[in-house]
Amino acid sequence: MALRPLVTARSGARLSDGGSVLAEHVAVAALVTLVFASLVQLSLALHVRTVLLDAASEGARHGALADRTPADGAQRTRELIAERLDPRYATDVRVAATSVGGLPALETTVRAPLPVVGFAGTATTVTVSGRGLLPPPPTPTPTQP
Repeated sequence: MALRPLVTARSGARLSDGGSVLAEHVAVAALVTLVFASLVQLSLALHVRTVLLDAASEGARHGALADRTPADGAQRTRELIAERLDPRYATDVRVAATSVGGLPALETTVRAPLPVVGFAGTATTVTVSGRGLLPPPPTPTPTQP
């Protein structure tokens, strides 16, 4: 099917559609590239958040073990973040005692930059927390008379 050239009413000159396909292709390709890059960046931000959450939870559980201290949990959190992402994401790690459902627990909180372009962060931060239940205190055994 051949395209018929358009004729303008005033001049009677014929117009062609020849260049519009290239312009449409460039516009659509740019839009598709922008949407794809946005999805990749969103996926990266969610990945960073998930890794931080996992490291905070693992650090809290590690620090809540009977033979560990809260400082051990914070160090474990920093190690996991540095191993999986980058050490600059592990600069703000805090550990505090808390309670979950009336039971004693350890809470690890991590604040890190939110990646905006690649791994480059901004002033916007993401804050995640993980908790680990502390072991119950040992109960004294009754002595036999």
